[in-house]
Amino acid sequence: MSKKIIFTNGLIDLAQPRLGTKVIFKTDDFFASANRIISPLPAIFKDELFDKNGKWMDGWESRRKRTKGHDYIILKLGKPGSIKKVDVDTSHFNGNQPAMISIEGTNSSSNKINQLKWEPLLSKKKTKANSHHFFTTNSKKKFTHIKFNIFPDGGVARLRLFGSIEKSNKLKNKKTNLASLLDGASVIACNNEHFGKAENILAPGKAKNMGDGWETRRRRGPGFDWLILNSLDGKEIDKIEISTHHFKGNFPSYCSLQAAYLTKIKGSKQIVNSSVKWKYLLKDVKLSSNKVHVFKNNLMKKDKINFIKINIFPDGGISRFRVYGKNI
Repeated sequence: MSKKIIFTNGLIDLAQPRLGTKVIFKTDDFFASANRIISPLPAIFKDELFDKNGKWMDGWESRRKRTKGHDYIILKLGKPGSIKKVDVDTSHFNGNQPAMISIEGTNSSSNKINQLKWEPLLSKKKTKANSHHFFTTNSKKKFTHIKFNIFPDGGVARLRLFGSIEKSNKLKNKKTNLASLLDGASVIACNNEHFGKAENILAPGKAKNMGDGWETRRRRGPGFDWLILNSLDGKEIDKIEISTHHFKGNFPSYCSLQAAYLTKIKGSKQIVNSSVKWKYLLKDVKLSSNKVHVFKNNLMKKDKINFIKINIFPDGGISRFRVYGKNI
């Protein structure tokens, strides 16, 4: 069973646009727009597509540098946070990838480029053609801006900055959605996300399409699918919303929710193992096609929670999940 579990360990990509992250500066993006480097979709290659400057590429690509120095971009993170892992993706860049990359960061309230003071986050690393490069950082600091350097020039398809959003103190003692991605909720683990990432259900707004929700593969054996999320610390759980928008022939038959309040931070595997014994927050409720389902909490009215397990039977997709309670 453990081999099938996908452990995200509460890390999310802080560079994704739906959090508000933007490219605010680039030295050069002659061949391909710097904005594409934070696209949430995997990079693609269009064989015969050219534009006025040359070959169209799905990523950021600078011109060949004929002067001293190197190219870089600066990102303003939509939600400040700590960064634990990095994925530098050079997919489809073969012969035009940088020789090396490095990353710097800062925590600043200023957006003036010349006022930002940078500190190393990832030292210079060699890069290969058409490859994912995964790195781990040792920093525990919170960053608001990231500087991504390429040496001396070239193209990178995607930059992923996996970390944690700092949970806001402004929500203390207020009724709120405890499962909001924007406020620091995150997915710890799931057993399957074949068609759509589990994290999507915590995103703001209505899902754009099926790909913007969590969808598992068709189950051909016994069992059910599940995910575990780390919510904001909460109590007095009231309303629960489960949306199946866009899922018309592939929604789950029914679902249940389990929850717990874990005072000691445990490893992800321990959290998954303990979830079997968690109390039910919602049990065996029917789901329908393309609909927002609203439920009342009748099972854990006085309990505190900070972890929730969503079980869907037997498989399928849901687009959004909300759980409203008092943040503590």
